[in-house]
Order: sequence, then structure tokens, then C-alpha cells
Amino acid sequence: MATSPETQTPLLDDVVENAVDYKDRPVGRSSSGGWRSASFIIGVEVAERFAYYGISSNLISFLTGPLGQSTATAAENVNIWTGTASLLPLLGAFVADSFLGRYRTIIAASLLYILGLGLLTLAAWLPSSQLQVLLFFFSLYLVAVGQGGHKPCVQAFGADQFDGQDPEECKAKSSFFNWWYFSMNVGILFTLSVLAYIQDNLSWVLGFGIPCIAMVFALFVFLLGTRTYRYTIKGDGESPFMRIGKVYIAALRNWRTTPIAIASAEESRGTLPHQSSEQFSFLNKALPARNYLKENGN
Repeated sequence: MATSPETQTPLLDDVVENAVDYKDRPVGRSSSGGWRSASFIIGVEVAERFAYYGISSNLISFLTGPLGQSTATAAENVNIWTGTASLLPLLGAFVADSFLGRYRTIIAASLLYILGLGLLTLAAWLPSSQLQVLLFFFSLYLVAVGQGGHKPCVQAFGADQFDGQDPEECKAKSSFFNWWYFSMNVGILFTLSVLAYIQDNLSWVLGFGIPCIAMVFALFVFLLGTRTYRYTIKGDGESPFMRIGKVYIAALRNWRTTPIAIASAEESRGTLPHQSSEQFSFLNKALPARNYLKENGN
């Protein structure tokens, strides 16, 4: 019985190593990845930068205008928000590496982004009140969280669509980064020249609503490429952050435990990868029992 294109397995010489399709099957080089997939990903990045700079570039004008804050207070709020948005990609990278993966993190971040932009538009529409201020700052930081999920994942996921072991795809990968930054800067230029004018001269509701619509469209485009993407296989499915955390947890658990007690406990269970540390000797408590005893002269 002939197999359908949906169930066919790629030939061995056409399989991309360390990558699978959206159903965790071996992925063929000719049927996945490359520029076809990367174009969807570049599109979502352009929309995200358009939305982010559509807010940040003119944020102080909204704070000193409709919200009636002083210039000093507005500048302080902008700096706090910008700093928070700059740090949140660390959390986004952790979530992607340890739990969701890049694809799911991008989708979750996009949904948070859209929700934040929608609430931001609503806050701009509301009359001046304490409710408007609370809703505005809540939605503003919701956008920062969404940006924190996007920033560490989208470009890396785009690079995953090119196999660095293949000469042609390796060359295309270098070209991808060039087009990535070009497209991103075009989006920023359009934001600074057009969206800022709309916000200052037409309507803040429209100025915040357009980026929201752009993100909705970008998420739709990104989902269209789901069947064509290459998804990287994780080595052991565990993030370096998780492994580091296990060392500290093991050290804390053994803080008051004697070497002999550690030895008896470790006989009945697996041990963590280890390396003795003189500078951080308290972490030696996380060593496997046999090595802990050796390091302490027992």
C-alpha cells in the first residue's frame, strides 16, 4: 500500500540531524526549514519590533500628556520599564530552554503581547482616572513580559531553520542574519516615522491599536509555518539552569549531614555530575558520596 506524503519518512541522506518536525518525526531537508520557514519568523520579528518601538519611542509623551505626569516622573517610569524589559529575556530564555521550547515560548509571548497591547489601547481610550493609570501600567509591563519571551527565542528559532553542517544552508544562514537585521530596522524606521506621528497628531488609541493588529497578524503568519519548521532536539531535555539549581539544592540538603551519612544515602540513588571547588567549598556537599569523602580526607 502506498504511503501518503503526510506519513512518508525522509530518506536517510535527506534527514536533518538533531531536528524533527511538528510531530516529532525525522525531518527532511527539502521539505522543511530554509528560507520558506525563515520568512515566517522574520515577519513576526518585524511586527514585534514595530510594536515595541511603537510604545517605547513615544512613551514619555503619553505619560506627560494624557496621564499628566511631570517630566521627571515620566522619565523615571520609562527608565524602570525599559530596564525591566531588558532583563526579562533572561526569564524568557530560561522558560524556553527548561520547559516550553522556542516555538511554544514564541506563541505564549505573542499572546501576552497581544493582550498587553489590547489593554494598552483600552487604557488610552478610557477617560483620565486612577483606573486608567493602573490599567496602563499593568498592560505596559505585560508587554514587557511578552517582549521578554520573544527576544531570546525568535532569532534563535530562525537560525534553527538552517543546517550549519550543510554548505549551502550554512551560507544561507549567514544571509539570514543580514536580512534579519535589515528587516528589523525597516520596521523600526517605519515606527519612528509614521506611528509616532499618528500618536501625537491623530489618536493614542489608534497609535496603540495599530501595533496590536500588527501582532495579531504576525502571530497568524507565524502559525502558518508550523508544518514547515525544524524543531531542535534537546540533548537531555534539561536546561543548564536546572543542573546548576540541582547542585545548590543538593548542597543545602546535605548542609548539616556528615560524610558518613552522605555515603550511606548515595549508595541507594544516583549522583550529580561533579567537580570539587576550593573557592566555593560549600558546594562540595553536593558531590557524590564517594568523592565527597575523598575530598575531605575520609
